[in-house]
Amino acid sequence: MPLLELCLTALDAIRANKVRSFLTTLGVIIGVLSVILLVSLGEGARQYLTETFAGMGSNLLQVVPGRRETKGFGAPPLLTTRKLTREDEMALRQRATSIDGVSGVVNGSGTVRYLNRRRDTFVLGVGARFDELRQMRVNLGRFFTEEDVAARRRYTVLGRTVIAELFGDENPLGKTVKITDAEFRVIGVMERKGTTLGFDMDDLVFIPTTAALDLFAMDGLSSLLVRARDRSSVDAAIDEVTELLRRRHNNQVDFTIVSQDDMLATVNRMMATMSLVLLAIASVALLVGGIGIANIMLVSVRERTREIGIRRAVGARRRHILVQFLLEAVVISLVGGLIGLMLGGIIIGAARVLVPGLPIQLSPQIVGIAVVFSAVVGVLSGVVPARRAAQLDPVEALRYE
Repeated sequence: MPLLELCLTALDAIRANKVRSFLTTLGVIIGVLSVILLVSLGEGARQYLTETFAGMGSNLLQVVPGRRETKGFGAPPLLTTRKLTREDEMALRQRATSIDGVSGVVNGSGTVRYLNRRRDTFVLGVGARFDELRQMRVNLGRFFTEEDVAARRRYTVLGRTVIAELFGDENPLGKTVKITDAEFRVIGVMERKGTTLGFDMDDLVFIPTTAALDLFAMDGLSSLLVRARDRSSVDAAIDEVTELLRRRHNNQVDFTIVSQDDMLATVNRMMATMSLVLLAIASVALLVGGIGIANIMLVSVRERTREIGIRRAVGARRRHILVQFLLEAVVISLVGGLIGLMLGGIIIGAARVLVPGLPIQLSPQIVGIAVVFSAVVGVLSGVVPARRAAQLDPVEALRYE
């Protein structure tokens, strides 16, 4: 019997029991919908994190004090034989040929006051090129110059959230604010950056690294931010920075260099693991749907025993019966998969419109996974019923009441 005729016969059998067929596909619909939504959410989160890192600067290296063998996220050890210093920063700027920018960073926090208003926020001591390295722009006024940093000038550049809290609609340029009781003059206002990885990038106060070292009574930098000349120079920049700092630190590598690629690799590993977990969870719903298809197909075999006997009597072979019932299970599963796919696309499209910031992304790979999964579920759930139908004795089947 031609395959096309078998397919048409299977479709006729499905149409003959529309309600039962729909209820059978419901489990697959829910399963495929779960797979699409959960995996799309994981993929969207991965792309969001990748774009976020790219938006924070490219080809960046972070040098932190203390030796750490593993790469990625995490705090460096507190104890180190030698701290990173302004002299280290100057040495890299003057001698490293594979980099095109470096900025010392001092992490701190404090209370910023203007008149009777105050705000507790993060205070970052940074170099003159920090804004360029981190792809942050000044909206009003200017950022620090090398002269400001070298002269230890008490200048500050404020984020938009801090401006709104302290000054409202008042022009802040030239005004004096107190940062942990030390007076700083406002010389710039940062362009609105928004929230990144749950952190308000506008709720920051920037001061020169030298002023930050004085303000927080620190004798070393929290880290060094270095940018390689281009992507192909990242490895060369790591080697050169390592060698220069090693020579300055008594031939000891008492620091750790973390590249942007290291952080992205860590993120991708985390997101890949999360996607697999989500896929496994969603697959449980597909498994339940497959069990439902197998159960209904077994009932169908029992109900159509006489039909099977008649078909065998007029010349149908075992393989024809096997393929017919297997096709029915696959078609039911595929229809459920396609309906789940369409519903998933509609829900994802609506979510992107209603919640623009939601990291959810429907990719062709996810569509392929959903279709393949539904087909595999159909085949697996239809094998046992199809084999039982094919193995029925024609004579016994014709006698079945």
